[in-house]
Amino acid sequence: MDADLVALVAIVVVALTFDFTNGFHDAANAIATSVSTRALTPRAALALAAVMNLVGAFLGTGVAKTVGADIIATPAGAHGLTVVGAALAGAILWNIFTWRLGLPTSSSHALIGGLVGAALAATSGVLWNGVVAKVVLPMLLSPILGIALGYSVHVAILWIFRRSSPSRTGRGFRIAQSVSAAAMGLGHGLQDAQKTMGVIVLALVTAGHQEGFEVPLWVIFAVAAALAAGTYAGGWRIIRTLGRRIVDLDPPRGFAAESAAATVLYATAFIWHAPVSTTHTITSAILGAGSTRRLSAVRWGVARNIGVAWVCTMPGAAVIAAITYWLLHLLLGS
Repeated sequence: MDADLVALVAIVVVALTFDFTNGFHDAANAIATSVSTRALTPRAALALAAVMNLVGAFLGTGVAKTVGADIIATPAGAHGLTVVGAALAGAILWNIFTWRLGLPTSSSHALIGGLVGAALAATSGVLWNGVVAKVVLPMLLSPILGIALGYSVHVAILWIFRRSSPSRTGRGFRIAQSVSAAAMGLGHGLQDAQKTMGVIVLALVTAGHQEGFEVPLWVIFAVAAALAAGTYAGGWRIIRTLGRRIVDLDPPRGFAAESAAATVLYATAFIWHAPVSTTHTITSAILGAGSTRRLSAVRWGVARNIGVAWVCTMPGAAVIAAITYWLLHLLLGS
């Protein structure tokens, strides 16, 4: 088998491994609120999220094209595949590191950071206009939207159900959370599966196996399956952080947070084709919904730790990817 083809197959395997770690790292995005409010059992919530991740992966490829074409310019051949492989390694190692700490950081931004770090190390070119317009600005705006929508949706719920008994309202929203959790799982599949698709397509283009950044059907199937499997495997450390340690959620607040986050994910994927972080979006929506009780109800120390991890994600993954590129370059000579 041709050496470049072997390298391409290896890149695809590594990309699907990243996709799996994305699933178990970000499973909390879709199910933490539903589990913490006891709207769904953990296994039922994971199964629902996994199925909706699978479905969501088939709903679009706009984000995939952004990741594949608008972040870095890689050289052709083996050198380009080394860049892509190093980027994936940086993202995977950062995911595992933050998962061990129980921090809900962004797999999306770890992947973008890995791509940028590997490209800088290889001096192959970062498309800074794309990074700023498609990554940095959405990264700043999506948490703001999440907080505002989470707060607004829960305020609306409080007003609409102000004359209902709390226990009856709680029972109703436990049922409604099955719908909002499904919507969140669909949004996670729509956003995060496409990012891995984009990297695989980037590798295919770099290796000369296709022209243009259209996503082949086999890539969609493979990525969807890996993400769904990772989600079902679950990431319990991060689920505990999102569902219990930031703020105490009840079913109406959980429904508000999930609905707000899903809305942001759909809008950014379908309208702007921007690879936003599902982690940032749901975490900020939880903060928004939780703060309707009172600001002191939010455990701001935990939120601060998460914020620090957010800031460190892109540079952290970039450094790991750059070191990996240099090691691979020395080892393979490409």
